[in-house]
Amino acid sequence: MAKKPFQVIYEDNHIIVVNKEPGVLVQGDSTGDVCLLDMLKDYIKVQYEKPGAVFLGTVHRLDRPVSGLVVFARTSKALERMNELFRKRDVQKTYWAVVRQRPPHSKGKLVHWLSKDEKRNVTTAHDYEQPGTQRAELTYRVLGEINKFHLLEVHPITGRPHQIRVQLASMGCPIRGDVKYGYPKANMDASINLHARRLYFEHPVRKEPLICKAGVPANPFWEEFLSLDPEEIKDDTMGFLYE
Repeated sequence: MAKKPFQVIYEDNHIIVVNKEPGVLVQGDSTGDVCLLDMLKDYIKVQYEKPGAVFLGTVHRLDRPVSGLVVFARTSKALERMNELFRKRDVQKTYWAVVRQRPPHSKGKLVHWLSKDEKRNVTTAHDYEQPGTQRAELTYRVLGEINKFHLLEVHPITGRPHQIRVQLASMGCPIRGDVKYGYPKANMDASINLHARRLYFEHPVRKEPLICKAGVPANPFWEEFLSLDPEEIKDDTMGFLYE
């Protein structure tokens, strides 16, 4: 049996959180490739012996070459409530990004106004607001350096298409493998070294705090950065950690 390109991190009757491998589409597109949404519908159908159609709602997305945590809703009520949590920015998101160029500061905040070319699927960052742009904010800090690469912990405040990729590139720090945004060389597997590492949110139905953490892709390059993980999951609300 072929290995599934995802790992279930948390699931109940309301939501399912998975760690996806790079290269997997979250939702179907013009390529017609099998997407994570359909894979999970099949998984639920078999796992829970569902005879009919499976409801599964996409709460948010990761770009195809990005790995890490993705949340789906198993009921319409959970979907509506999770969408509201993301809209109100009540979800704390932590990403890891590997860059060659060290940022000018060990930590900081980036603010840009983004515009997207839908035909080319490319986002441009502007320093000032322009017609048709959306404000994008994130914070970052440098966790450490290994073999002349730097591991950044990134917390997006907003959720814009390609936001982390274009904002880090605009700082002069394109993500390793991300040739679309200025890195000089693609990764062998067409991935980029951006990983949705951790999510913290209140369960949409049970109202319990949840912390989900995704292991990095099974790749020697990624795995050497695990020694830099500060393991700062210290939460006064006593959230439940799933990994």
